[in-house]
Amino acid sequence: MAWRLVSWNVNGIRAAEKKGFLDWLAASNADVVAVQETKAHPDQLSDQLRHPPGYVCQWSAAEKKGYSGVGTYSRIKPRRELTGLSDARFDHEGRVLISEFEPFVLANIYFPNGGRGPEWVEHKLAFYKRFLEIAAQYRAAGRPVVVTGDFNTAYAEIDLARPKENAKTSGFMASERAGLGEFFAAGLTDTFRHLYPETVKYTWWDQVTRARERGVGWRLDYFMVSEDLRDKIAAAEIHDEVPGSDHCPISLVLNV
Repeated sequence: MAWRLVSWNVNGIRAAEKKGFLDWLAASNADVVAVQETKAHPDQLSDQLRHPPGYVCQWSAAEKKGYSGVGTYSRIKPRRELTGLSDARFDHEGRVLISEFEPFVLANIYFPNGGRGPEWVEHKLAFYKRFLEIAAQYRAAGRPVVVTGDFNTAYAEIDLARPKENAKTSGFMASERAGLGEFFAAGLTDTFRHLYPETVKYTWWDQVTRARERGVGWRLDYFMVSEDLRDKIAAAEIHDEVPGSDHCPISLVLNV
C-alpha cells in the first residue's frame, strides 16, 4: 500500500480555515495530514475542522491558549494515539501527537523555537533528546518510525538562503545543527534530502520582510524515517506553491 503523508505548519488552524484549508485538505489526496502551530483548543474549532469528510482527527493543545498545538487527520484510525513525551518539561505545550498505525508509528511534532534566548535553545535541544529516547523505544520494539513537523532548525547551508549571515541566529546555530544531527546518528533519514541531495527549496519565509516573494527562506520542516523505511520512500516533496501560512506543506509517499 502507498501511504501519502502531508505535514504543514499552518500558523493558526482557524486562520488557515479562512484561507481555504478545508478545500486544500479535500484536494490533498492524503492518507494522513499532520498540522502544527494550530494555536487552538479543539473546543474552539468549527465542526468542519474537527470532522472533515473522510478523516478522523486527534489534537494536542497547549495549556496556554492561542499558542503551539498540533493536530493529525487520518483516513485510517490509528491503533493507539498518544500525546506528549511523558515528560513534564514539555507536555504542557501541546507539541506532540504520536499515532500508532499498523505499518509505522507517526510522530507529529512542533519542536520548540530557540529564538527567545539561550535558555530556549537549551529547552529545544533537551526536547530533541527526549524525542529521540522515545523513538529509540519504538525501534527497540521493532516498530518503524516516521517523524514529521516543524523542527525549527535548518541543518546545512543548502537549507537556508543566507547561511553566513545567520550562523549565530537560532535555527542555524552550531548547537542546534548538532542536535538535529543526532537524528541522523540515530538512524533517521531526511527523506527530501535523501531523494534530492542538491536541490534548494525552502519551507518557511519571514512574512514581515516579504521574504517568500524574494526567495529568501529556510528549510525547517522535515519528514524523517527510520532505517527500515528508507527503501520504501517513493516520493518526498516541498509544496512551496501553496499559500496560506509562513510555512508551506511537505509530503512523503511510502510504499509499505
